[in-house]
Amino acid sequence: MRVVTKIGEMQNIVDDLRRDKRIVSLVPTMGYLHDGHLSLMKIARQNSDIVIVSIFVNPTQFAPHEDFGSYPRDIAGDTKLANSAGVDFLFTPEKNEIYPADYATFVDVDEITEKLEGKSRPTHFRGVATIVTKLFNIAKPHVAIFGQKDAQQALVIKKIVFDLNFGIKIIIAPTIREKDGLAMSSRNSYLTKEQRQESPVLYESLTEASKMISGGITDCLTIKEKMIKLISMKQSAKIDYISIADSTDLEEVDVLQKGGTYLISLAVKFGNTRLIDNIIQTI
Repeated sequence: MRVVTKIGEMQNIVDDLRRDKRIVSLVPTMGYLHDGHLSLMKIARQNSDIVIVSIFVNPTQFAPHEDFGSYPRDIAGDTKLANSAGVDFLFTPEKNEIYPADYATFVDVDEITEKLEGKSRPTHFRGVATIVTKLFNIAKPHVAIFGQKDAQQALVIKKIVFDLNFGIKIIIAPTIREKDGLAMSSRNSYLTKEQRQESPVLYESLTEASKMISGGITDCLTIKEKMIKLISMKQSAKIDYISIADSTDLEEVDVLQKGGTYLISLAVKFGNTRLIDNIIQTI
């Protein structure tokens, strides 16, 4: 595995690979790698000749009061994991390489970014859209892999690829979970012992919603009330939002319709740690 830190070097490498007709995949990450990330790398390997993994904690997707400074980092451990996963190139640029002092260009995606996470974190998707667009222009992949856990992000990225005419295949990989159902996330490392014990209630509530729907309940308020009741039983949990929305445009729905596909999602804080999760439900 080769570690690359400079944009120009990464672009030159990929230009040579593409001239040689090699299929290139990209797995963008913010590091502190876990089995969820490794599952994306495995899918990347299955769909390409060359796997590039980027590690960059992107400051533009964090609001000033959020956890950019404390976000977990372990570049040495990440390098070992990526190498063991068979990654070909690890792209680890510094902040000033991505955002030089005179940087002034950003990517905004309207409408879909104003809901759910965008409502709670108004500047978040501007940063996500900008860094993903830059990584696409740097790594020039044929294929890029993202996780379903960040469902809204996946929709935003698909919109970018369509609207800006990137010739990139986007693969959305299943959420990887701990044995107790908690979705794997670098931020799980923030949880105290008590919070970690209570955090599986996120998936428990999503699973309960799915059972209710499978049992014929279509009223979204009834479903949400049951989810709220389950989560509120946990002392450290504070609900940010619970949403049942159309899976294509994230418009909230009141009653589920036969033949529809819906995103059931939530964001909950355990102490100062904010976790998200979701499932897709087809009626």
